[in-house]
Amino acid sequence: MGVIAGPFVIKLNARTTIVTRMGRNSRDLMFYRIFISGLVGFLLLVTAEARVGNSSSLEFCTETQQCLLFDLICETGDYEVRHYDSVKWVSTKETSFFMEMAAMRAFKRLYQYITGANENAKKIGMTAPVLVKMVDKKFWEMGVYTMSFLLPLDHQINPPKPTDDKVYIQQMPDMKVYVRSYGGWMTSMSDSNNAKSLSTALNSVDAEYKKGFHYAAGYNSPMTMFNRHNEVWFVAEDEPVCPSSEELEYSFLS
Repeated sequence: MGVIAGPFVIKLNARTTIVTRMGRNSRDLMFYRIFISGLVGFLLLVTAEARVGNSSSLEFCTETQQCLLFDLICETGDYEVRHYDSVKWVSTKETSFFMEMAAMRAFKRLYQYITGANENAKKIGMTAPVLVKMVDKKFWEMGVYTMSFLLPLDHQINPPKPTDDKVYIQQMPDMKVYVRSYGGWMTSMSDSNNAKSLSTALNSVDAEYKKGFHYAAGYNSPMTMFNRHNEVWFVAEDEPVCPSSEELEYSFLS
């Protein structure tokens, strides 16, 4: 006597119970379904974590089709707190006394990458923001500036390898950042002034953030003359501070 139970046939007699597979085809089909389900789940997970999306989601990101998306945690009169998921960037380092000089050389190098200087000669769409890691230094000291272009969503999983050894792919970690926005042109002076204003506001509420560097974020083409949008980011440590309006008023009066 035999009983069919899923992919197995259980044959029963007075002495023994023998379990045999219905055949190789059933087994292969089962493993194929498991593999496809796992692959789809993995791709959905990667896509969900890589928060790169349509620029229409952000009112200040208007010059590229895709932008870096975020979750707004809180907002005060002095700063926002945002959560960014882990995403991949193409980056390069440049040494100079001034950010302006380093940025010109670094931007050219990264622009060559997205216009074909990669192992597949692929054209890659421009995104926003362009990020510059600004290390604290005296104005007379040389500094190392790291500029990064955000990789579009379709290149987040497997970006083409750069052909220039000064260009590399990096995955920035999931992070919460304190953000101060400002208009006009991003220069060493404007970035420094806004970074100082942001750090002063954070220190006044005893916020913990990483010292020694910050990020400068730009959302506009050099050809854009008006309604420019720039940002300063400090990376939060521990839980970010989001004081209420009453707490802010008390901290400034005390």
